[in-house]
Amino acid sequence: MSETSPTVQGVTATNAGAKSPRLKRGRRSRHGLFVPMVKVKLKGMRAIDKRMAGARDALAFKENLVNALGGEPELSPQKRKLVELCARAALLLDAADAWILEQPSIVNARTRALHPAVLQRQALAEHLAKLLDRLGLERIPRKVPSLSEYVRSKYAAGTEPTPRS
Repeated sequence: MSETSPTVQGVTATNAGAKSPRLKRGRRSRHGLFVPMVKVKLKGMRAIDKRMAGARDALAFKENLVNALGGEPELSPQKRKLVELCARAALLLDAADAWILEQPSIVNARTRALHPAVLQRQALAEHLAKLLDRLGLERIPRKVPSLSEYVRSKYAAGTEPTPRS
């Protein structure tokens, strides 16, 4: 006697434990951003080739951000990590923007929906905005010693400045 197994949304009692072939293969990304994004997320800024223009831009962004926050000595370890995350997010965002602008259309004609890379780009932009908001949007001036403190530290060893002739 052959009984048919009851189905619940396409899953029968006989194949409930087996994964479908579509899920077994996994969903593959169709855009070229996946591998670089994973490398940068895992290894940080060390994963990028510093000879590339995008890498130089990301490092310049990081340096400008550190200077805007008052310089390297003024940063706490937490702010240093946020600066590193901002540089990574900016690098990925620039790469996503470049890739998206190379495409003939950002709308998939078959599904009439935005390309998934556009949605990931929006998520990266939101992430960068939140990180920058946490760091603060105002510029923090670098702490500079007063003239008397500078003269004291410069000539503290007892050497007198020699007059110019």
